[in-house]
Amino acid sequence: MLVIKQIKYMILTMLVLQVGLLNAQQPVDGYTKKQPSSNGTGKVYLGREIAQVMSFEGFSWLERDTRSQEENTNLAISRLPVGKTTVVADIGAGSGFYTFRIAPKVKQIYAVEIQDDAIKYLRDKSKELKLTNVVVVKGSDKSPGLPQNTVDLVVMVDVYHELLFPREVLQAIKKSLKPKGKLLLIEYKAEDPQVAIKEEHKMTVKQVTKELSANGFNLIQNGQFMPIQHFLVFQKD
Repeated sequence: MLVIKQIKYMILTMLVLQVGLLNAQQPVDGYTKKQPSSNGTGKVYLGREIAQVMSFEGFSWLERDTRSQEENTNLAISRLPVGKTTVVADIGAGSGFYTFRIAPKVKQIYAVEIQDDAIKYLRDKSKELKLTNVVVVKGSDKSPGLPQNTVDLVVMVDVYHELLFPREVLQAIKKSLKPKGKLLLIEYKAEDPQVAIKEEHKMTVKQVTKELSANGFNLIQNGQFMPIQHFLVFQKD
C-alpha cells in the first residue's frame, strides 16, 4: 500500500513539474528566440522573426524616382481616411516620403523616428517646405512618444516588421489614438513570391492580423489595390 502511494506521489510530482515547464516555455509577452536568419534579428514575435532595421543610409532607396510608380503611392495616399481636421502620426517616417505628401491634407502630422540623422533631415525638410503642421518626434524602441488620446490615424509604411518591440509599440499607439482611432499598415506582400523583397521584410495578412488582434486592434479594411503591398486598416477596440 505504501509503495502504491509513493508511486502516485511521484506521478503527481512529475505532472506538476511538466505543467510548470510548459508554462515556463510559453512567453507571457509573445517573444521567443531563434538562430538569426541572414536578414533577421533572431527575435520572434508570435511566430514571426523580426527583421533587421534599415538604417537611414537607405535614404536614396526611399526617395528613388521609381517609387511612386512601383508602389502606387499616390493611390495609397488618396485612399487614406483623412480630412482637414485629422491628426496623423507617421511612425518610422524615414525621409518623410509619406509625411510631406500627407501634410497638406490634414490638420497635423507627427513624423516619428528613432534615428538621429532621420530626425535632423525631417526637421530641415519641414522648414524648407514651410510645413508648420509637421511635428517631428523622436521615439524609442518601445514607444513612438506621442501624446495620449490625440491621434486619429497612425500610419506605418514598411515599418512594422522591423519593430524590435511590436507588442510594446502597439500598446503605446493604442494610448495615443482617440476612441475608434485607426492604424494603417502598408507592408510588402509575403503571399506573392514575385514581390522581390527579402522574406523578413514582407508580411502576410494572416500574420499581421494575428499580431494586431493580440493587441486589441480589429481589421476593418483589407485594401488590395496596391501592386506589391498590403493596405491594412485596423481600428482599436
